[in-house]
Amino acid sequence: MIRGIWLLGALLLMPLASTASDKVTVALASNFSQAAREIADAFEAQTGHQVQFSISSSGKLYAQISHGAPFDVFLSADEERPALLEANGLVVPGTRRTYATGRLTLWSVDKRYEGKDCVAELKAGNFDRLAIANPKTAPYGVAAEEALAALGPDNQDLTARIAMGESIAQALQFVASRSASMGFIATAQLKLPDIPKGTCHWEVPEELHTRIEQQGVLLKRAEANVAAKAFLAFLAGEQARAIILSHGYGLE
Repeated sequence: MIRGIWLLGALLLMPLASTASDKVTVALASNFSQAAREIADAFEAQTGHQVQFSISSSGKLYAQISHGAPFDVFLSADEERPALLEANGLVVPGTRRTYATGRLTLWSVDKRYEGKDCVAELKAGNFDRLAIANPKTAPYGVAAEEALAALGPDNQDLTARIAMGESIAQALQFVASRSASMGFIATAQLKLPDIPKGTCHWEVPEELHTRIEQQGVLLKRAEANVAAKAFLAFLAGEQARAIILSHGYGLE
């Protein structure tokens, strides 16, 4: 009896261990990282839950999830991959939704374009290298490829002049570091605090590419994760929506 009382007392004095439901692990498309961190700060302050991000291209994250990576929420830069995961039974039914819509911008920091028209320079082929995200792994890369096909330059094989980034974040890095003369980046990236001053930019009309709908899902492994459910609910709320808009994204 004394041993039982001692054991109970010891258990009561032990610090409570963090449980899986205290934390949400989010697989995050790289273009949304700045907005997501601000949303996570507000979420953690309000709920006490913790948010952990794994940031990469949507295609790489999709492959990792398909092979059993331990993520709770997937915030993709497209609608295709969340829909595929849902079709494969890896998503909690009814949780797939568009959390933001994206835009594409042609952008440069190259001094030769100072005061010039970015798209006119592109059409004329006046560039050494053009940065885009890899369309096989990044939805913004698909949009860039479609826009480039619509714009030209006419009758030019650009294969050797494309600087292919693994993600839209790397495409931005290529342009910002002048490894590429210009490039297609996410419009929202223009609001990053450390982005260098551009010399020209042109927001690509939405009719030149497939609409960029960024969708999020609750993954099946997190069906009972309170923090994961709360994070997705917070993402749909007014505070998070205001943050999303402030970072240059659209909303449905």
